[in-house]
Amino acid sequence: MELKTILITQARTGSTRLPGKVLKEISGKSLLQIHLERLKKCSKISEIIVATTINDEDTIIYDKALEWGFSSFRGSEADVLDRFYQSVKDKNADWIVRVTSDCPLIDPELVDEIVTFVQENNCDYGSNGLVENYPDGQDVEVFKFSALKSAWENAVLKSEREHVTPFIRNNSDFNDGNLFKAMNFPCDLDFSKIRMTVDEQRDFDLMEILIHQLGTDKSWLTYTNFIIENDLAKVNDQIIRNEGLIKSLKND
Repeated sequence: MELKTILITQARTGSTRLPGKVLKEISGKSLLQIHLERLKKCSKISEIIVATTINDEDTIIYDKALEWGFSSFRGSEADVLDRFYQSVKDKNADWIVRVTSDCPLIDPELVDEIVTFVQENNCDYGSNGLVENYPDGQDVEVFKFSALKSAWENAVLKSEREHVTPFIRNNSDFNDGNLFKAMNFPCDLDFSKIRMTVDEQRDFDLMEILIHQLGTDKSWLTYTNFIIENDLAKVNDQIIRNEGLIKSLKND
C-alpha cells in the first residue's frame, strides 16, 4: 500500500523583519504562490496543506491557498507544533514533510529525494539540515506522523512548540537521544553561506534577481551556482541563519 505523505508549509503575514513577506510579488506572483507552484511538482507528496494562523490578517493566506487548489488550515500563531498537528491529525498520514513558505525556490526534486531517503531508511526523522550544508531556503524535514504526535504530546519548551521539530531532533539518536531514529541527507559540498530564504529586504532583493534572471523553474543547484558565479552572496550573507530558532532557544 502506498504511503500517505502530507507536506505542510507554514505561512503567515506577520514578520517583524519583513512584514507580509510571503505575499510580496515578483513578476506578478507572490512568494507564496511561487513556493506552492514549485511544490506541486513533487511526485512523492499525497497532499499539500498551507498551515496559517487564526489571526484576521492571515485570512488572505487561507483564502488564497484554497483559490489556488491547495488545502489550508488555521491554528495557533505561537504554538506552531499544535498548528501542524491539528492540521493533519485526522488525515491518516504516515509521513509528514515540513517546509516554510519564506523559501519560494524550494526544489521539488530535492523534496522527493529526501522523502525517499528517509522512508527507505525507515527513520523517524530525516532532514538535509541536521548538517547545514545546503543553502538556507532549501531546508526539508521528513518525519513519521507518530513522531509528530509524540512531540505534540510531550514537548514543553517554548522553542519546541514554536518550531515544530526541535523535540524530535533533540531526542533523536543523531543528537544522542533515544526516542527517535534520525539521519541527515548529505550534501557533498558546503553551500551553507548561500541564502535563498526571505527574512529581510536584502533577501527579497536577491530573490528578485534570481527570478528575473532565471525564472522560477530551475533546480536548487542552478540557482546556487548563479549566486556563486555572479558574487551575489554578498547581497544577504550578513544575515544569521535560523535567527528565529536562536531567539526561541534563548527564551527557554
